[in-house]
Amino acid sequence: MADTGVLETLLQRVEKVDDGVDSLDVATSLGVDHQVIVGAVKSLQALGDVISAELRSSKHWELTEEGTEIAEQGSHESRVFSCIPLEGLAQSELMKLPFGKIGFSKAMSNKWIRVDKAHEGGPRIFRTVESIEDQVREKLFLVQKGNILLFSLTVKSYWITKGNSFSTTITKQETELTPEMIASGNWKEKKFKPYNFEAMGVAPDCGHLHPLMKVRTQFRQIFLEMGFTEMPTNNFIESSFWNFDSLFQPQQHPARDQHDTFFLSDPAHAHQFPQDYLERVKKVHSEGGYGSQGYKYDWKIEEAQKNILRTHTTAVSARMLYKLAQQKFTPVKYFSIDRVFRNETLDATHLAEFHQIEGVVADYGLTLGDLMGVLHQFFTKLGITKLRFKPAYNPYTEPSMEVFSYHEGLKKWVEVGNSGVFRPEMLLPMGLPEGVSVIAWGLSLERPTMIKYGINNIRELVGHKVNLQMVYDSPICRLDS
Repeated sequence: MADTGVLETLLQRVEKVDDGVDSLDVATSLGVDHQVIVGAVKSLQALGDVISAELRSSKHWELTEEGTEIAEQGSHESRVFSCIPLEGLAQSELMKLPFGKIGFSKAMSNKWIRVDKAHEGGPRIFRTVESIEDQVREKLFLVQKGNILLFSLTVKSYWITKGNSFSTTITKQETELTPEMIASGNWKEKKFKPYNFEAMGVAPDCGHLHPLMKVRTQFRQIFLEMGFTEMPTNNFIESSFWNFDSLFQPQQHPARDQHDTFFLSDPAHAHQFPQDYLERVKKVHSEGGYGSQGYKYDWKIEEAQKNILRTHTTAVSARMLYKLAQQKFTPVKYFSIDRVFRNETLDATHLAEFHQIEGVVADYGLTLGDLMGVLHQFFTKLGITKLRFKPAYNPYTEPSMEVFSYHEGLKKWVEVGNSGVFRPEMLLPMGLPEGVSVIAWGLSLERPTMIKYGINNIRELVGHKVNLQMVYDSPICRLDS
């Protein structure tokens, strides 16, 4: 609320007149800033019908700061002329003055001064006339010239008149009904400030879900609606055996190089493996089996023992399928959505860690047609209906397909995922029955999130450059299914 003294003074001014007062005139007469009176008006309005205030606007022209300076001190060229003594002034000294550069060129064009470049001390400036007439200054006084030195000013003020409950005495209105008022009964004598039931309440402090988590929730719901079971994915650290070897990925594969994978230094190696399964994996790599000739190389346990940050959640799928093979087989549908890590070069679309979405279906006699059908069902729930499939290569799936969708905004086909049928060299060493096929597909979580929220740089979605206000303001995710 405004100062009580200002409020009472304003009320006294209003009391003395019948038709009202202008807030700008009151500010001028009191020698205070107009905003002080505006604040007093708003404070009195909050007290009820004490005053009536009508907002008025008026427009007039005023000199800018530069125009006011010229009107008071003279134009730049006249000040240049005035500062040159009869014996002249070095040009370098003149240029140091704030009005020197502009005033020098104007005074030269008016032929008020001349430059002696042959002077032994350097270029020197002398007067060429005894006196001058500063027309710019004179015209500014008459506001006839200098549009660039004038600006239009709209002044808003209040026309203040007495309200129905006008009084020169300010009674503080109570904002709360306290237990003490009720107990003593003095609430009957108090004047309460009216409640504004249209006012917005204070937003409660609370946490906010990151856009990635909002989109993740939608994907998870789609999998659950399709009857999938979520796999446990809490082991970010994985052995090379489960991440690569169990997937029939050879130990010489480029993906196992340090340029693509993060290796751990402590603990550097894993030691606990299912030995019989490990021997079968070793044999299918080095000698072949199950109808395959293998890779024909010297498979080394030391390479399989290396601990890494998992490069894909397919390592979790391998563990779950091996666990499934150790019991009587029943068809299953698994999914996972979690972080994976790659030694990538960071740019607008790549980070060293990202989220992988993976779906796995195991049953007797599954074919490529079943995979396409499940993919159509899955992507339709995402609102993606136009799909194309392109043959591809993956070490652990055969056949393999890249999944493309037609992007209506870009007017072209864009890749949205990868898929395939797990190879027998991966499944049979686990102990799964020969007639069982496993179809799988995967995609990233970041790409659909960036598309959904209109983010072009992945570093604005994840990392130290993230604007927390974006996290607070991002709307709830509703995929267009």
